[in-house]
Amino acid sequence: MTVSIVVVNWNAGAALDGCLESLAADGLAGRDVVLVDNDSTDGSTARARARHPWALLVETGLNLGFAGGANRGAAAARGEVLCFLNPDARVQPGAVQTLVDTLGRVPGAGIAGGGLIDDAGGWQPAAGRFGPVRHLMLDTTPGRLAARLRRAPYRVDWVYGTFMAVRRDLFRQLGGFDPRYFIYGEDLDLCYRAARLGSRTIHVPAARAVHGTSLGTNVSAGQRFGIGREAEVVKGEMRFYAARGAPRDLVLFRAVAACKFGLKATLAAAIGRRGAAAAYARVVRACVAFDPLAADA
Repeated sequence: MTVSIVVVNWNAGAALDGCLESLAADGLAGRDVVLVDNDSTDGSTARARARHPWALLVETGLNLGFAGGANRGAAAARGEVLCFLNPDARVQPGAVQTLVDTLGRVPGAGIAGGGLIDDAGGWQPAAGRFGPVRHLMLDTTPGRLAARLRRAPYRVDWVYGTFMAVRRDLFRQLGGFDPRYFIYGEDLDLCYRAARLGSRTIHVPAARAVHGTSLGTNVSAGQRFGIGREAEVVKGEMRFYAARGAPRDLVLFRAVAACKFGLKATLAAAIGRRGAAAAYARVVRACVAFDPLAADA
C-alpha cells in the first residue's frame, strides 16, 4: 500500500528538522510527505523547508490544533495509508514501512500505532484502553508492565496519534479527526469510532519512533500549556466521554481522575516535587470545573 506521512507543526523548533531528517534518512524523502504549518511563529517551518524542500507544505493561516491540521494534511495527501507523525518524533529505520505492512497484513485492521521510545531507548506508552476506570487505573506504570515486553503486533483499544497509520478509506468514512478536539483526545475518539464500525486498532511495537528531544516530549504542547499540559490531556479525555460515552462514564471519569491525581499531588508535595504537585493539582481543578457544554472547557 502507498503511504503519505502527515506532520503537523506549531512552533516545534529544531525538533521539526529532526523529524524530517529521520524520514529522509529512511529513504522517504521522495515519498508523499505533507508538512502542515499551523501558523507557527518561531520560523521552524521555514528552516525545515529550506533543508527539506521535498516536503509538501500546507499552510493553514491559523492554529487549527492537531485534529484540524491533520485533516488539512490528509486532504492534500495521496497515499492509501495516512501516517501521522508528531514533529517532535523521529522514526527509526524501516519503522514507517513496518507499520504500513503490518496494517495491511492483519485482517480487519484499520488503524495501527507504532512503538515509542525516548532518547535513551527507554520505553514510552503508545496505546490505551477504553472505559474510564480501566484507563485511569490500568493505563499506568504497573498496569503497562506486560506491554513493555511485547514484541509482536497485538490488538488494543486505541493508539496515540504521535505515530499512527490509518487506512485512507477508513479515515474518509470516519470524516477524519473530530475538530472539536483542539489537542488531546482526538486519537482516542478516532479509534473509538473506528471500533464502532467494526475496524480493529493494533499496536506494532517493532515500528519504533523516538519521541522527544533534549527539550522533552510534546514540545509544542509544552510551549502552549506549560505545567498545565497534563490537565489538557485529561480535559481531552473528558470531552471524549462527554461526547461519545454515557453521562455515567463522564461522572465516573471525573470522580476517579480527581481522586487519582489528588493523591498524586499530595504525594508529590510530601517528597518536595513542587512542580509535579502543581501539575497534578491542575488536573484535579480541571476535573472539578469541567463543563461539557462549554466549547473551551
